[in-house]
Amino acid sequence: MRLILLPVLFAAGLASASAANLSDIYTLARQHDPVYAAAYANYKAGLEILPQTQALLRPTIGFSANLRHLETDSSFSGSNSANTRGFGLNLTQPLYRQQNLETYEQGKLQALLAETQLKLAEQDLVLRVATAYFDVLQARDNLATSEAQKTAIQEQLAQARFSFEVGAATITDTHEAQARFDLAVAQEIAAQNDLAVKRQNLEKLIMRPSPPLAALRPDAQVPLPEPDDIERWVQQAQESSLAVASSRAAEELARREVSKQRAGHRPTLDLVASYSDNRNGTSGGVSGVDTQSAQLGLELAWTLYQGGAVESRIREALARHDKARFDLDNALQQAALDARTAYLGVASGRARANALGQAVVSSESQLKSTKLGQEVGVRTRVDVLNAQQQLFGAQRDLATARYDTLKSGLRLKATASRLTEADLATLDGLLQE
Repeated sequence: MRLILLPVLFAAGLASASAANLSDIYTLARQHDPVYAAAYANYKAGLEILPQTQALLRPTIGFSANLRHLETDSSFSGSNSANTRGFGLNLTQPLYRQQNLETYEQGKLQALLAETQLKLAEQDLVLRVATAYFDVLQARDNLATSEAQKTAIQEQLAQARFSFEVGAATITDTHEAQARFDLAVAQEIAAQNDLAVKRQNLEKLIMRPSPPLAALRPDAQVPLPEPDDIERWVQQAQESSLAVASSRAAEELARREVSKQRAGHRPTLDLVASYSDNRNGTSGGVSGVDTQSAQLGLELAWTLYQGGAVESRIREALARHDKARFDLDNALQQAALDARTAYLGVASGRARANALGQAVVSSESQLKSTKLGQEVGVRTRVDVLNAQQQLFGAQRDLATARYDTLKSGLRLKATASRLTEADLATLDGLLQE
């Protein structure tokens, strides 16, 4: 597996003289990620709804023209032929169409909704980039831990075999070390596979081989939320969340749809104007009559009954409005839940990282003491292996806690719609080559 990855890493090294940070990966993802590209295309399509609804309030102008050749044959007048031509212009300006007015208001809301959805896609891209980036770093750390574990166990296995050969240990010690080594090999293979998968997920975002990534500094401190108050974050999430804003726009759209369908019972009033010019050719030696006409007036239309279709559409719109209101309530509650979950993830993550940092220090001290005890004969190889396993596990858990806490911090900002590319630049300060 590692041999397969080497050409990819080599190619990436040629493409980049230094390790890429979060901002670098985000720049590539913004240019190449198909999910964000689709969201941007959907945004541009959504903006076109507004001019389409504006057109319903503007005049409609039509032009028509005709050119005909007529042949007639009768017992009274014999055979005759004639050429006719003409053209006409028609104009209709809506003066009162309640449905069109409601559709126009919906168009403004849909343009606003398209903009909100694009901002959501931008935040989602930031989160996906950070998640994919830290997932690769975590998988890389896990692989390094697995390799260190395998190396340590391999050394213990070699010592156990030598001790058995010289009669200083039993075959049981060798078998135990062999079993641990085989398990370490399996864990290393799983870690290699996990790293490959995480890299491919990152490559999907940037649509190219993953470059070398800057790592998290060992002394990096996870920042506290600002403000450090869970209730204020909940309030901001319910007031500013883009998901809540989308639900509010959808609820208003549904309310406008009810008014639009109810307008189906109302009359419409239009200003109409037309002009026509028809020229008739000679037929049977008699010149045709040329006509020009112009009209200007008001046209009132009122559909009194459509078989119950209007009433049915009103009931449908009312039901969809109820659904939109329930969706808005759910969005508000979900925003509060997401804010609380993310805040607690940051707070507990920092505490867990601090505790695991102390656990690493303690495990290092324990390993040193155990090795010293082995040298003086009060500890065995198994004790040393157990101490090493404990240290490696604490180091792995510490790295995981730090990555999870950083991701929770980004998700917390996203709940209040405060997550931007600048937040990635801030995290770049915690990275090293």
